[in-house]
Amino acid sequence: MRKFVTLLALTLVCLSAAAQKADLRRGNRQFRKGEYAQADISYRKALMQDTSSVVARYNLANNLYRQENYDEAAKQLEGAAKNAAAEPFAADFYFNQGDVAIAREDWQTAVDAFLECLLRTPDDLKAKENYIYARNKLMEQQQQQQQQQQNQNQDQNQDQDQNSDQNQDQNQDQQQDQDSDQNSDQDQKEPPQPEKQQQEQQQVELSPQQAQQLLQAIQEKEKQTQEKVDEKKAQALKSRQKEKNW
Repeated sequence: MRKFVTLLALTLVCLSAAAQKADLRRGNRQFRKGEYAQADISYRKALMQDTSSVVARYNLANNLYRQENYDEAAKQLEGAAKNAAAEPFAADFYFNQGDVAIAREDWQTAVDAFLECLLRTPDDLKAKENYIYARNKLMEQQQQQQQQQQNQNQDQNQDQDQNSDQNQDQNQDQQQDQDSDQNSDQDQKEPPQPEKQQQEQQQVELSPQQAQQLLQAIQEKEKQTQEKVDEKKAQALKSRQKEKNW
């Protein structure tokens, strides 16, 4: 019974491998004819037979690249990157991965991929050119990012300085308003100066003798005034009597 199960398992594996190879060959024929949509179906069928197949993912990625579907091509290559290093066509795999990365302007991935390619094929001039090109683009990108970061930091510092100046101006205005209010209160509530107080006290405070003399002068003035009033009344009465004489 165990032998039968083992033989059946081996048969299924062989059939699966055979079906995968058939799908790969079919996909390759379609790829060479430019039938990319049909080749896409064939390669995906082959990948369903073995999801870890580097060959199926590599071929599918190349087909996607021809259709300018660079994001999906990069995804397929990334899925096979772990197992690709042990494959005999590893240099070609990394070259294509770098080429896809250039199309996506993913310069760091491109540099890493072409470096892996050159480690396996140091004499590949095209790989060297692409490596140098991707490295220069990566340096430009990093410089631009640094410049943008510096500009952002400068803008933030300027904003902070402006806010600080505004706060200082507001504080100065508030302090000036407070000083003005305090000065106004002092003007309104300022007590008499000592000199004025002394003058007022000198004017108000009189000795008893001075007060008596002032009272006598007032009484004398009132007496003289009353005598003048009485005299005028008397003259007025005389005048009236004359006038009323029959």
